[in-house]
Amino acid sequence: MADLEIKSEQQPKDVKGNYAFVSLGCAKNTVDSERMLGLLQLDGYQLVGDPQQADFVVVNTCGFIEEARKESYGAIDEMISLKNQGIIKGVVVSGCLAERQKEQLLDERPEIDSLVGVFGREEVTKIADRLLGDLEEQRSVFKPAPIRALPDTDRLRITPNHFAYLKISEGCDRLCTFCDIPRMRGKHATKPMEQVLVEANQLANDGVRELNLVAQDTTYYGMDLYGEARLAQLITELDSLVGIDWIRLLYFYPMYITDELISAIATSRKVIPYIDMPLQHINDHMLKRMSRRVNRAKTEDMIRRLREGIPGLALRTTFITGFPGETDEEFEELLDFVKATKFERVGVFTYSYEEHTPSSQFDNHLPEELKLERKERLMQAQQEIVFERNQQLVGTTLPVIIDRALPDEENVWVARSQADAPDIDCLVFVTSPEKELRAGDILPVEVAASAGYDLSAIPS
Repeated sequence: MADLEIKSEQQPKDVKGNYAFVSLGCAKNTVDSERMLGLLQLDGYQLVGDPQQADFVVVNTCGFIEEARKESYGAIDEMISLKNQGIIKGVVVSGCLAERQKEQLLDERPEIDSLVGVFGREEVTKIADRLLGDLEEQRSVFKPAPIRALPDTDRLRITPNHFAYLKISEGCDRLCTFCDIPRMRGKHATKPMEQVLVEANQLANDGVRELNLVAQDTTYYGMDLYGEARLAQLITELDSLVGIDWIRLLYFYPMYITDELISAIATSRKVIPYIDMPLQHINDHMLKRMSRRVNRAKTEDMIRRLREGIPGLALRTTFITGFPGETDEEFEELLDFVKATKFERVGVFTYSYEEHTPSSQFDNHLPEELKLERKERLMQAQQEIVFERNQQLVGTTLPVIIDRALPDEENVWVARSQADAPDIDCLVFVTSPEKELRAGDILPVEVAASAGYDLSAIPS
């Protein structure tokens, strides 16, 4: 669960009621949470950090995979318990799990007062008004997916002041057989470029120095609206932002990485050399069963072009182990590929059975123990790569962004390099006894030592 920082200047003057907020899931869900928080604030509702001090609680859920759903159900049940004890008046459930389960959630947990679907978020203040007014004529709000991504202005941000996520599109046109996102979030819908720039400037004026671009598929940006992919042009436009120093690119899909896009990244003054691009597998048979629309040869050529075209590139990817039908030989091919390619960052998920996806109907589903064993082997191989690379970084200088002071440690700050996205990658611990650092500072540091996945450094 996200711990929400309460800032006095962000609270309404005339309070209609107190509420607490639980935000779960991915960065895109974080943006949705911030938009709902902003709407509630503008309407006169006051955010409190302790649910026990609230009139009601909003739980913005994730419904992507089984593990995420369990976390969402756990948070919902915790808030329902507070309601049953008479501590809070109501529980509102929003987000992907609400969109996925719909009325089934109300049948399973009738104590839920209201459901707000993914695209019903703009109605959250009306939901709150009805809840505190004891009006129960409408317990759910679901809206169809829009043809254009909803605006995300006037957010009450739950990320630290110095970094933020900027959603550039919504939904997905990919039909990967393991994924239920299109059913929950609809088809790809581009946010118009002028709207993206408005939101980026608003974030810059709010103190953001690191802007993380997110979508279900950032490389597909503009295809539905402009008839062609426009991420390269968007990068060029964002390059003129005042106040933003780092722009990080997340969630690439391998199909639309053009030479124009590579050139735009390489020549940008603000886009850092970091790309998050989930590949899921490398074996041709597995990629076809996943409906990824790429093969090994195209993937390897794309990685070569990226690394040759973008100096110092940190390439992050994710893989799935134990997809239905994955043989020992196909997994070994994936393992050998990871060892040979030496990605800077890798995440691994075991295959999650999703009831409404095509892969749920595939034969030869593998036991959980085998999925987990393969995941651990893949992560062990990647660990060796990262540890070796970190050792090689000792004595070198690299730029970092300061996130926070390290609690209970004097003159030590937690930072990230350009190769490290917030919350998912590695850390750099910066010791600076002579100069006090602040969150959001960007400075060069000399790497003094490596400690597994993380680095220790001093200002250079």
